[in-house]
Order: sequence, then C-alpha cells, then structure tokens
Amino acid sequence: MLKTMQPMIDPFGRRITYLRVSVTDRCDFRCVYCMAEAMTFLPRKELLTLEEIDRLTSAFIAKGVRKVRLTGGEPLVRKNLMWLIKSLSRHLGAGLDELTLTTNGSQLARYAECLADCGIARINVSLDTLDPAKFKTITRWGDFAQVMAGIDAADRAGIKIKINTVALRGVNEDEIEALLRFAHARGFDLTLIETMPMGETGADRTEQYLPLSLVRARLQDRFTLEESPYRSGGPARYVQVGETGGRLGFITPLTHNFCEACNRVRVTCTGTLYMCLGQEDAADLRAPLRASESDHLLNAAIDAAIAAKPKGHDFVIERGGKPALSRTMSTTGG
Repeated sequence: MLKTMQPMIDPFGRRITYLRVSVTDRCDFRCVYCMAEAMTFLPRKELLTLEEIDRLTSAFIAKGVRKVRLTGGEPLVRKNLMWLIKSLSRHLGAGLDELTLTTNGSQLARYAECLADCGIARINVSLDTLDPAKFKTITRWGDFAQVMAGIDAADRAGIKIKINTVALRGVNEDEIEALLRFAHARGFDLTLIETMPMGETGADRTEQYLPLSLVRARLQDRFTLEESPYRSGGPARYVQVGETGGRLGFITPLTHNFCEACNRVRVTCTGTLYMCLGQEDAADLRAPLRASESDHLLNAAIDAAIAAKPKGHDFVIERGGKPALSRTMSTTGG
C-alpha cells in the first residue's frame, strides 16, 4: 500500500483528487472538432514509457488522488496499454476509488472483457451521432459499426457506459433527442459537451459552437428535466429525465464556467502537467521523474505545480479568431 502524504490543495482551497493521464496523443479517428486530418504526432521517443506513467500516476495517488482517468488521443491504441491498466489496478481499494478511461470505442470489442477483469467498472465513450454517414463525416476515419460493436462488448462485460456527445451546430443538433433516447434505453448516461477552442482543426469553431443553454431549453420543451445531486467527479452537472428515467449531463466551459469546484489536473504522455485545461500553465514532471529513482524530486515538482494552479480558464470563441489554446485536446488529454 502506498504511503499517504499531505493532500494536494491549490491556492483557492480546492483539493485535487482527480488525475487525467493521456497515454498517447495518437488516435485512429480525426474528429473535426478535435484535430486536423493531417496531424503530426509526437515522436514515440518523447513519450513516457508505460512504467514511467505507472510510477508517475502512483505518486499522485499517494498524494491524495482518488480517481484516475486514462485518455488520449485514443488510449487503447497505445501498445501494451493493458499492462499499465493491470498495474494501476493494484491501487483500487488501496487509496484509489476509481480507474477508468475515455475512448472512441473503436478498440472496445477487443479489450472490453480484459478491462472489466482489471476493475474498470465505468467508461466514457465518445459518440456524436447515430447516423453512420454523418459519423464518418465527423470522425473522418471512424467506422460506426465497429464502435457500436465495441459498445455492445463493453455492455456485455458489465462495464457501465456513459456516452459523451459534443454538440455541434448544424451537424448533430437535430439528433440530441435521439441520442438521449438511445442512451437511456440502453441504461447509459448521456453527457453533452460544448466544443472547446483548442488547437487548429481546419474548421471555424464559431460554425460548430452550439450553446448548451439553447440545447437544454429545447429539451425542456419535450422532457421533464429535474436537477440531480449526482456528481461523477468531473465537471458535468446532471439532470434526471422524467420520461426516460436516465441521467443527462452538461459540460459547459463556454456558457457556464465550471472552475469553481475544479478538482482535476492533467498529465500528458510526455510528462507535462497542465494544472488547467484552458490555460497554458504547465510543469515538466518528466525531468524530475527521470532524475532520481526516489520520488523526492517528483513530489516537490508536483507540489510546486499545484501551488500555481490558476483559478480558471479563459475560453472564448470568436469568429475568425485563433483558438484560445494552440495545443489540441488530443495533446492535453480529453
């Protein structure tokens, strides 16, 4: 069992208990709101090894992290990722409450049973449409049938599924009700997400941006939405849908800043710690990680970074303007 250290508390009194770890910036999709089609990914030699990710994540767990989410890119395209998941699962019940991941679903048919065997009880699956042709347009490279097979495999394995949908104006805004009914009919939660101005994608995000305040108002014409106290540990705020009995979440970085209760930090696959998704503030953890077999320098670097965590992000979408941040979501980890 890891030795528990002093909890990580930022300058605004927020306790950091949630770590998102990007294991790769690579993905087998090229979603139009996430990255350009002709992406240049990091040289593999710049990535942390899986053993280093294990050690780094374990250090955060020792410092009070209770939930770890593996992200990407697409985490399941990282070679030998199941070794890392099996290794990290040793912390479940011994400091760590939950180990989970966000995936595009493309590899779930292959890995679902193994994920369940490793203690993965819940996953997020990104799905923005139920129309196979539109799915190909949004993801550029994705195969709708493959993702559906993956969702089915995870469901059979007993993994609880939450569907994540990025709301896109003129693309899938007419499908929100259908996605809601699909998810809730399968016993899945659905979370809607506003597009975030991160990285050049080859598209003007003002054309994509659909305020979730508008989406919610439309849904309220068709459904009874009751505020829910449920929290998943992330930024989503939930309602209970009377007609379906399911939960619906809203992640609103633009229409409603969710920073006041932020409990999260993100580590990239190169060992860069971002204290805020929407700021450039970052700390290099790879150097102290590799400087000593002891975690003394690593822990000091983490403490210094948490002490510099900003109050919140400054996401703004402007027509014709540059993205708020130059890095893509796949670089930081979704």
